Amino acid sequence: MDLDKIIALLKIFIVLIILIIVILIVAYVVVDKKKEKKKEEKDWIKDDDNSSKTKDTNIGRFKENLSQESIIDFMEFDEIIDNMIVRKNKTLYLMVLQCNGVNYDLMSEAEKVGVEEGFVQFLNTLRFPIQLYVQSRTLNLKEIIQDYKNRVEVLGSDIEKLNVKIKQALSNGNRAVREKLEFEKRRKTNVLEYGMNIIEYVERMSTNKNILQQKTYVVIPFYVAELGGNIDNFSKDEIDGMCFAELYTRSQNIASALATSSVSCKILDSEELSELLYVAYNRDESELYQLSKALDAQYDSLYSSGKDVLEKKEQLLDEQLNLDAIDLATNSILKADRKKKDEEFREEMKKKDRIKQKALNLVQEYKKQLDPTVYDYSVEEIEKYGVEKIEESTNEETPTKRKVVRRPREE
Repeated sequence: MDLDKIIALLKIFIVLIILIIVILIVAYVVVDKKKEKKKEEKDWIKDDDNSSKTKDTNIGRFKENLSQESIIDFMEFDEIIDNMIVRKNKTLYLMVLQCNGVNYDLMSEAEKVGVEEGFVQFLNTLRFPIQLYVQSRTLNLKEIIQDYKNRVEVLGSDIEKLNVKIKQALSNGNRAVREKLEFEKRRKTNVLEYGMNIIEYVERMSTNKNILQQKTYVVIPFYVAELGGNIDNFSKDEIDGMCFAELYTRSQNIASALATSSVSCKILDSEELSELLYVAYNRDESELYQLSKALDAQYDSLYSSGKDVLEKKEQLLDEQLNLDAIDLATNSILKADRKKKDEEFREEMKKKDRIKQKALNLVQEYKKQLDPTVYDYSVEEIEKYGVEKIEESTNEETPTKRKVVRRPREE
């Protein structure tokens, strides 16, 4: 018995040892798999970092990760406010003049001398630094062509209307009007043909060709330090206002000085300044992604605004008031018309009663001279006179009018 117990205990002990070994093996496998996964994740993250760094280093002249600060430093301006470009942490303000050039080669010698002397005079009047900037843009002819097409469509519709009027004049036999309309039709037809030829020529000229447009700008700077005094005593809006006043005065002086050289200028507004900088920093994409279309589509809006609730309520109330006013005016006109007809009817009845009474008096005067039967028939006809008119008037009235007339009788 003792041996059997020992053997049973040994068997149990061996089974327990085997179970422990199996559990340890499973735990080791699980831990090893987790370590392998962590290593793979670390290697993947490192690879992504290395690839992103290699991508960043391949972007232009930047040798590190691009950030908002680095992009702002590259752009070299802070913001655009009140038709001015703000630079260097609001220490420098710029205003830009766009100049329309003159065709110097087609001028006469006297005109060339006048332009040169005017430009020399302009240079002599300068009391502050300026910068001349020339920008070449690819001219987009699609909008111009579409504008011409819209005008051509309007001319076509006008010609169709003239054809209808000419037919009416022919049917009426009005020769003078017909000749005038035909002359107007010929004129517009010639303009239509000329416009279609222009569209065809421009489309053929712009096919597979880049048409460049050169624009010249005068950049006028103003430093905040030129204001003098303690600038800290002024607020941001006050500094912006003073800088705008100084730049505007300088721009007007330059524009008037350049006018002596037959060069006209205009101050660029904030949207035009944005387009100028956009083309300068995005020469390749500016033709495909135009800033004007982006602004028209309101891509820069943070949210889409709708009508205020109170405005909607006021609009609905105004519409309801207009409808009620129309109903009231219509009902008042109908009632006034009914009253007028009732008064006319009463006056007519009174008139008929007086006529009938006078007719009866006349017949009564000649009663002795008339045959009794004739007298009786005449009196009967006179009595029917008023009744026949009443029946005719009631038959001619509308259903609403008959209700108005019969209502007192029913009551």
